[in-house]
Amino acid sequence: MTNIVEYFLKKKGVNIGDYVEVYLMDRIKYKGIIMPKHEFSKPEILVLKLDNGYNIGIDINKVLDIRKTEAPEISPGVSVEDEVERPEDLPRVLVMGVGGTILSKVDYTTGAVRSAVSTEELLSILPEVNQIAEIDTKIIMNKYSEHLTPSDWSKISREIYSAISSKKYDGIVVLHGTDTLGYTAAAVSFAVQQLPIPVVFVGSQRSSDRPSSDAALNLISAIRVAGYADIAEVVVAMHRDTSDEYIAVHQGTRVRKNHTSRRDAFQSIDTNPYMLVDSEGRFKILRDGFRRRDVNRSPILYPKFSQDVALVKFYPGFNHHILLSLLHNGVKAVILEGTGLGHVGEYLFETIGLLVDNGVHIYMTSQCIWGRVNMNVYDTGRFLRKLGVIPLENIISETAYVKASWVLGNFGVKELDILMTTNVVGEASPRSPIKDMRRES
Repeated sequence: MTNIVEYFLKKKGVNIGDYVEVYLMDRIKYKGIIMPKHEFSKPEILVLKLDNGYNIGIDINKVLDIRKTEAPEISPGVSVEDEVERPEDLPRVLVMGVGGTILSKVDYTTGAVRSAVSTEELLSILPEVNQIAEIDTKIIMNKYSEHLTPSDWSKISREIYSAISSKKYDGIVVLHGTDTLGYTAAAVSFAVQQLPIPVVFVGSQRSSDRPSSDAALNLISAIRVAGYADIAEVVVAMHRDTSDEYIAVHQGTRVRKNHTSRRDAFQSIDTNPYMLVDSEGRFKILRDGFRRRDVNRSPILYPKFSQDVALVKFYPGFNHHILLSLLHNGVKAVILEGTGLGHVGEYLFETIGLLVDNGVHIYMTSQCIWGRVNMNVYDTGRFLRKLGVIPLENIISETAYVKASWVLGNFGVKELDILMTTNVVGEASPRSPIKDMRRES
């Protein structure tokens, strides 16, 4: 059966991507571009992108007429063919595409969303980038971040290492979906060490075709960090708050996405961001101690990750068979996310002891966002330590999972306990800050 919207459009001689005037029965008129239907939208809904950038849904049964018309003139922007006076001696930055909504584009003919990270598209969408740096682009993969696996971390790390070793770039920017951005940033922090230049992960909470998108400022700021900031670390550059005043530059092993949709979803945990970048590109250092640029420094690559690791969250009534299944499936390390200072119910003690006796290494993190594990305060923690559970101070649970995967992949099970309790790339801090880190400085 032909879709009612498709039938109506065909009858009126208009197509997806056409600029039209839509006349409703109640004498309301809308102007905009006919958008492809979302797969979950109702069959009678026509989607129209208005001139202000917002999409609306219109019940086709209330439409009196649709007429194709001329779209309003808009600035063509800057193309790579345009003669644009550029500053001399700009830094050279490689923009790598991994996936996500940042700078994605809708193909109005097919309805598909595709990446827009060729040099030409990048300069046409964000012409100001042309004044900031010389840009090269490379698509490594195009995946939503929830689909990434440890093997993808290996591929991304090798590509970054290769780009750095070429000595062609002053910095690298990685476009990445936000859902697991923190995992990948941590993975690359462990896999590519002794960086001579910055590697800046960046994403977008809102797609680039929305007026409230954070994509442009996030990416422009990430390129500024990659090209100009005196830092040589893996970092994440995302909005500091809901306004467009600052972008925060977070340490790659100490950042977490704490909101599903807000532009300031990413926060540094138990520490400050390294720095802020304002809308004019000025840097404000918040926390020193990071590695500085040094073009003579050679990176070291440890690219392997093991999937014999599990991240498990304890909850009241937790079924011990879950832990037993991990043992039977060959898991070698478990990151156990306990309550408070690092606790689980006493009804799991016997099972935990069984896993440890059978060679499974169990490490404790906390479900609390801020603060650190301390298993010496209460009897529960002390007993778990006697069973062989090892506390991981204030390492973020996701980072702990990535670290265990990295240790197993590159050094084997014999090195697990030593390296998991060693601060390799700043994933743990010797003490938690006194001030409330939820209140940004």
